[in-house]
Amino acid sequence: MHSAIVALLVAAGVGSTPVASSPPPTLPEKLDPVIDRALAQERIVGTVVVVVQDGKVVYRRAAGRSDREEAKPMREDAVFRLASMTKPLVSVAALALVDQGTLSLEDPVTKWLPDFRPRLADGREPVITVRHLLTHTSGLTYGFKETTVDGPYRRAGVSDGMDATPGLTLEENLRRIASVPLSNEPGTAFNYSVSTDVLGAVVAKAGGASLPEVVSRLVTGPLGLRDTGFTVGDVSRLATPYADGKPRPVRMGEAQEVPLWGGVVHFAPGRALDPTAFPSGGAGMVGTAEDYVKLLETVRLGGAPVLKAATTRQLVEDGFAAKKLQGSAPGWGWGLGSSVLVDPVKARTPQSVGTLQWGGAYGHNWFVDPKQRLTVVALTNTAFEGMSGAFVTEVRDAIYAGLGKAPSVKAPATKARAKGTERGVAQPRP
Repeated sequence: MHSAIVALLVAAGVGSTPVASSPPPTLPEKLDPVIDRALAQERIVGTVVVVVQDGKVVYRRAAGRSDREEAKPMREDAVFRLASMTKPLVSVAALALVDQGTLSLEDPVTKWLPDFRPRLADGREPVITVRHLLTHTSGLTYGFKETTVDGPYRRAGVSDGMDATPGLTLEENLRRIASVPLSNEPGTAFNYSVSTDVLGAVVAKAGGASLPEVVSRLVTGPLGLRDTGFTVGDVSRLATPYADGKPRPVRMGEAQEVPLWGGVVHFAPGRALDPTAFPSGGAGMVGTAEDYVKLLETVRLGGAPVLKAATTRQLVEDGFAAKKLQGSAPGWGWGLGSSVLVDPVKARTPQSVGTLQWGGAYGHNWFVDPKQRLTVVALTNTAFEGMSGAFVTEVRDAIYAGLGKAPSVKAPATKARAKGTERGVAQPRP
């Protein structure tokens, strides 16, 4: 079945700005109340939601506040800290290098990073490939997933890419990552991790320039993503970040610790304004909803002008091949840059088989449903409600209902979220 879905991703087309179109009459009726309710209940502070179908923008709305304390309205061109929405951008850059013949998915990482040689707990040094990094089967992990303050990544001082460690370079962070034993043999298990940070270093080395320069040359430049990069161009448009809180979200400070699934995510919002911070391939970019829609529509339409059609197919096909290794949520696999829906019934979602989806810890979620020719980007400035809270499933279900695609599988009832999250969707990580 999935081969037919994959074919929908490679329909002829070139990435461009989707044109505006009159929305289906019921879409605003379904979606506006969801957004209004989340704002009224102070679950989120502000959001920008864009819905594209058949290459046309059928819904676009900026709502709430970009900065609550300054009563600054959210604007459609607001710039957000992307967190893990950085990963697809860096993954596409890596795949573009594969298309050029510079890089191979089966290259050992040591071909490009000779000193990156993490070992297993028994002392063996396994081979980690570029494919392992893309699919998060490298055996690496994330420090925020450690449930104690003295976990191995914390002890080694490994950065997750969103914290602030003055003077920390990408090379030093790689050394710290490699000093910790791998959690499993590469290729045997899915474990969401700093793999894309390591991939970023590979991309930089193979591309012959810094990671920001290579991503600009291969992805953001060709697609005209003017507001997407590792540094903020217009600070006045940068959304102020907030963390889930009671009775309302808390404005993030210079260093903010937010609990997540037994661990703690360390946020340093100022990192986005620090030109000396190392470029994190897993979490270090900023961008707008409009720019991200362009990226996703490029993938939906086959990859041109940044990827070949055959390479774009692998974004989905690898998700089916690795579905047994996926551990983020039932019914979801992981491709070469995001989660891939392999079983809507198990996932309890109205989305189609082959849907790509992920998000970011600062409060974002996106998906591409190729069968429905549908692309959705929902950015908020509230962690983690906008990433994996009730807002995500409510927006999703309202969109399908508003487009006349009422859910055939009812999502689980929303439960109280002690830590600002729920597990009803494929879970984006920071």
